[in-house]
Amino acid sequence: MNSSSLDAIFKPKSVAVIGASTKKHTIGYEIFNNILRNEFTGKAFPVNPKADVVHSMKCYKSILEIPDEVDLAIIIVARQFVPQVAEECGQKGVKGIVVISGGFKEVGEEGAKLEDEVLSIVKKYGMRMVGPNCFGVANFSPGISLDGTFSKMKSIYGKIGFISQSGALGQVIMEYARSLNTGFSMFASIGNKADISSNDLLLYWQDDPEVEIILLYLENFGTPRRFTQIARQITKKKPIICVKAGRTEQGAKAVSSHTGALSNLDVGVDALFEQCGVLRADSIEEMFDIAIAMYKKDVPKGDRIGIITNAGGPAILATDACINFGLKVPELSEKSQNYLRENLMEVAAVENPVDVIASGGPDAYRAAMTAMMEDENIDTLLVIFVPPIMIDHRAVIETIIDVNKHNGKPVYVCFMGPYDQIDGAERLFQENISVYMFPEYAAKTMARMKKYQNWLKRPEGAFPEFDVDKAKVRDILDKAASDERASLIGVEACDILDAYGVPIAGYALASTVEELESAINKVGFPVTMKINKPEILHKTDVGGVVTDIRSLDELSKVFYDMKRKFEEDGVFEVLLQDQIKGEVETVIGMTNDPSFGPLIMFGLGGIYVEVMKDVAFKIHPITDIDAREMIQSVKGYPLLTGFRGSKPVNIESLTETLLRLSQLITDFPEIDQFDVNPFFASANIENCKAVDARFILK
Repeated sequence: MNSSSLDAIFKPKSVAVIGASTKKHTIGYEIFNNILRNEFTGKAFPVNPKADVVHSMKCYKSILEIPDEVDLAIIIVARQFVPQVAEECGQKGVKGIVVISGGFKEVGEEGAKLEDEVLSIVKKYGMRMVGPNCFGVANFSPGISLDGTFSKMKSIYGKIGFISQSGALGQVIMEYARSLNTGFSMFASIGNKADISSNDLLLYWQDDPEVEIILLYLENFGTPRRFTQIARQITKKKPIICVKAGRTEQGAKAVSSHTGALSNLDVGVDALFEQCGVLRADSIEEMFDIAIAMYKKDVPKGDRIGIITNAGGPAILATDACINFGLKVPELSEKSQNYLRENLMEVAAVENPVDVIASGGPDAYRAAMTAMMEDENIDTLLVIFVPPIMIDHRAVIETIIDVNKHNGKPVYVCFMGPYDQIDGAERLFQENISVYMFPEYAAKTMARMKKYQNWLKRPEGAFPEFDVDKAKVRDILDKAASDERASLIGVEACDILDAYGVPIAGYALASTVEELESAINKVGFPVTMKINKPEILHKTDVGGVVTDIRSLDELSKVFYDMKRKFEEDGVFEVLLQDQIKGEVETVIGMTNDPSFGPLIMFGLGGIYVEVMKDVAFKIHPITDIDAREMIQSVKGYPLLTGFRGSKPVNIESLTETLLRLSQLITDFPEIDQFDVNPFFASANIENCKAVDARFILK
């Protein structure tokens, strides 16, 4: 169904609350009370077979008794009665229902069956449903003013849309937003998302002028690939900020028991968000730090931060945090420093950070801010203020506001302490200036804002298609399937790479001494010998790999040593491979996540992947931009660009190899996993080659 089908839920002209109650502190009482308290602009009908009047309004025994049309029904009844109530809503012609009631798939198999029954009724009548097991929905836009939740606090209006999979957390977040003087336009707690998911709401809000920023609290994805498609097009127009729970194994188990759905591999979540421009927040507090900055249009044009302080410690913390989050703290221009020397006390620091010292008041802050506003080396200002006893801090606040009004660079303010307890701090909120308690919070927010700015400028990228030998790979995979083999190594793995144009080191097979001599004539010295036995996946661990063989005598000795060790029932075979030395080892791989599908990996090989796990992931398929970002994102990237006099490797060869392997994954979905390890990266394209690979079939 198209997104306009959600109008009945978020823009209803009439609402029935089935289970409205006369008893205070019950959900049925609070929801109906909130609808009235928030001055809903449409008609409201309480439904309860045991009450005649609710909140001085006539109460109906059933929704079928209501004489008017009903767009939205909010259902708060025991779970066993939900199917009957949903059936009556369908008969009445209700277009949308919100099922607050719990006890469905989140509690087990019996609840899941009941949920399926309700969903079938919803589909039968062409209704849309939020829930079950949810906190409700709201639209605080002045033309609607619907609060269909059981929140204890009246929310304020703002142009933020918020989706929460957790009802209880939804309430906490709404209250927290109010404490920050931040409001929502629309809110939805989607619960078990049996019908309406976060994807539906994203589509519904993508062109709604009432929603400028979208916040998400998610515990799992329904259809991650669809989410990627939707989010990618939305984030180019409006930001999406998400807290995704279930990062740890224990957290993922908690998610499963809470919502009845398995959590996804967290690395897949990070990859997904990176590829569709969603900003991932590590906490609710961080989500609001970013949201408030976005709402106040504090998006920086660059990553160069100017820091102003009246205390040395906070300036050091701020500088460290900015650098650690990938921002820059550049030196001010000579002109700016001369201006500051003329306008600050002699003992003040005039570089960056600028320290106006503890006695610096409003005039000092004005001078420092003015210099940075005019300095071409600075993109964003971080103003730190520790309120000392002898300084009129309200005057400093008003100075910050005044300079900010008349200049174009974003200003972030850090009060070292609870800013809600500092007299006058509310003026900064009123003037749309972002305020933080500690400099690290401000630095992290600025980094996230810069990341979003980079996303807006990021080109879409392309999916190049290469001329490959599909038939050759098809024959190899079909033969493995007929032999009931799930793993492919050695020559078969090399042949797959060769068929897709992935350069590989020269190789040849040998099972006898005669074949050994023929093979070495093809490959040449120095050579590496490997046991060619598909069931041995980690050959090095069992002594199945010997490197740097340089003579026929040495070759024969290694051959017979391996033969004694690995020959079974007269079957023995080795792989001789051209040895490549002195290049940078990288690893390229793929694994299948049950929710996200194939995840492509790139990293530095050797100890970097085994010990340091210096790898990057992207969700398949990848564009040329994705491939380059993967390579650039690993911590060891400087080793590829030339380190201590070494030549930079051929990045284009690495990029093309990633893209060719992505095409292989597309063409042969029966490949479950693979490792190309190592793939040698070199300045000389002739030495950019794979040395070893293994493929695992589904």
